[in-house]
Amino acid sequence: MTVEELDMRAREILRGNDRGGYTVPTAGLYPYQWNWDSAFAAWGFAQFDVDRAWVELETLFSGQWPNGMVPHILFHKDDPGYFPGPGVWGTDGKGPISSSGISQPPVAASFARAILKTDRAAGEARLRALYPKMVDWHRWFMSWRSDDGVIFVSHPWEAGRDNCADWDNAMANIDPVGVGEYTRRDTSHVDPEMRPTKDDYDRYIWLVQRGKRLGWDDAAMAQDAPFRVADPTMTFILLRANRDLAAMGRALGEDVSEIEGWIATLEAGVPRLKNPNFQMFDAIDLNTGKRSRVTSNASFLCWYAGIEDDWMRRDLDEAFTVCRYPVPSHDATHPGFNAKRYWRGPTWAIMNALIGIGLAEMGHGEVAERLRRVTGELIAEHGFAEYFNPMTGDPAGGGTFTWTAAVWLAWASPSVGRG
Repeated sequence: MTVEELDMRAREILRGNDRGGYTVPTAGLYPYQWNWDSAFAAWGFAQFDVDRAWVELETLFSGQWPNGMVPHILFHKDDPGYFPGPGVWGTDGKGPISSSGISQPPVAASFARAILKTDRAAGEARLRALYPKMVDWHRWFMSWRSDDGVIFVSHPWEAGRDNCADWDNAMANIDPVGVGEYTRRDTSHVDPEMRPTKDDYDRYIWLVQRGKRLGWDDAAMAQDAPFRVADPTMTFILLRANRDLAAMGRALGEDVSEIEGWIATLEAGVPRLKNPNFQMFDAIDLNTGKRSRVTSNASFLCWYAGIEDDWMRRDLDEAFTVCRYPVPSHDATHPGFNAKRYWRGPTWAIMNALIGIGLAEMGHGEVAERLRRVTGELIAEHGFAEYFNPMTGDPAGGGTFTWTAAVWLAWASPSVGRG
């Protein structure tokens, strides 16, 4: 396919996954509105339909809870083909729309700022309405997910990197007794070898059941929480999002002193994520102090957050050497690497985009362009898949995937920046 044909195909995927005000990640496998998927979708829509981009974000924030949390799934319409659905989560009455009880990486503010730049005159009023909602969401993170300047997750799904090695220590300490029988739906759509294991899922569902028992009350869930893992994904993305939120606030004439305080807190906390023995950014089980001791693609989000690091630059060079299509979600030289199992090895275009944006902004233009070019080749040669084998490029997970199409349109396509 030519670049023009690929651009057209990407737009078709976004339109095809549009359910009227929100997009689904892909039909069948993910039939609802996912939080950070939706923000990426808005970024993609902004390349050809700015109004639709704002609608995507507005629909996402229409599900915000009174405490400020924006759920990771909004169940706009019931779909019995998905598990775990609304009944499993049991969040009725917590928010205006049936939803899950956890959040996801807050990329929305950063993409709102990017969308605003495409048409400031048309977007300022839309941003002004969304801005206080974004502030409330970020405040929720700083109130309920911050531990001395690092952001932790209460469930693997909250980080968006469901089965990555960062959670192994904490997951091993959970005994999913009483989780009961359930039927997964994901493995009927995708090869089970590309998805989390049953042991993983037992623990995912056990944590959901705990949240349901506690009424998804933040204070109650914080007591003796069995899963509290300081996460590079959340910490780096929230730090970046706070910078973008503050910039938008200043442009709107808002007092951003509270946000500046959050930025300072997170900047001071980032060194905790730096493994003193292996010199990469990794996760920490806050209940035991154990570190994951594995480099993931989230480790390379440091530049996206405005944090320079020479060691991570060397690790990135190694990823380019080892993998045909970096950046793998798990160190490809580590014995735990699995080239096709979700977040334990595959390359994700969305993570490459964030890493590449950060590299370019921090002065690493040559490697940023190299990553953009390789990601573009990966999509052009192997399609708009959810994720890819970093060694061969083979597509994996869901197909005709919204956020991969969005990344193509906004960042990876050779046509980006021509105008």
